[in-house]
Amino acid sequence: MCRKIDIGGIYKDYICLFYCIKERRKMRIEEISIDSKKYPQKLRNIYDPPKKLYVLGNKELLNKFGIAIVGSRQATQYGKMNSYNVAKELSKNGVVIISGLAVGIDSYSHWGAIKAFDMNWNSAGTVAVLGSGIDNIYPKENIELAKNIIKSGGCIISEYPIGTKPERLHFPQRNRIISGISNGVLVVEATKKSGALITADFAIEQGKDVYAIPGDINRKESEGCNELIKDGAILVTSYKEILENCIEK
Repeated sequence: MCRKIDIGGIYKDYICLFYCIKERRKMRIEEISIDSKKYPQKLRNIYDPPKKLYVLGNKELLNKFGIAIVGSRQATQYGKMNSYNVAKELSKNGVVIISGLAVGIDSYSHWGAIKAFDMNWNSAGTVAVLGSGIDNIYPKENIELAKNIIKSGGCIISEYPIGTKPERLHFPQRNRIISGISNGVLVVEATKKSGALITADFAIEQGKDVYAIPGDINRKESEGCNELIKDGAILVTSYKEILENCIEK
């Protein structure tokens, strides 16, 4: 089953999210159930796939080759620079960028993919996976980012129905979707207790490659990535290494 939900009657400050800026016409949130042909096959194959997905934007990205880029909300300049640049270059080379619209590494990853679009580099687009309903963008400071994701040909998805507010438990739960629709997960920067490591664990369970960028051994923001590398994650210092690994497979 696949049906459309008209959200034109919702009056909120960020209603412009649901309009195609260029063509000035309404967009709709599409509800896709797990038995629909439109449901992403990669996601259907994971343990505990969501029964429904709510999608705003280009749903075709959900079935394309993608890399999830995740990391700390309290990102350092090193982490921000790496997530932005890697996302930009991967997107430029046809890889969909998947992340969670959080502040920090997530945001810079999305913006990197959007930059590739802005530069007319044949960007592959970016997908944001929410821990709330699509009409409740969280954090509010990323409403502008969400608008740009849609404008650049990306999409925003959630397993939570319209009207669902963000809750703490939703975010680790949505991480299985971030890894589930990806072909691999890159952790850019993370403390030992970062939620990004939950995404890496899901990726391992799902049989996906986990990549990590090494960091300063004296900084807590690098402890999670350095531990991942010691435990067998693929050490990367350039987007090219991710592309090469993908080509080999």
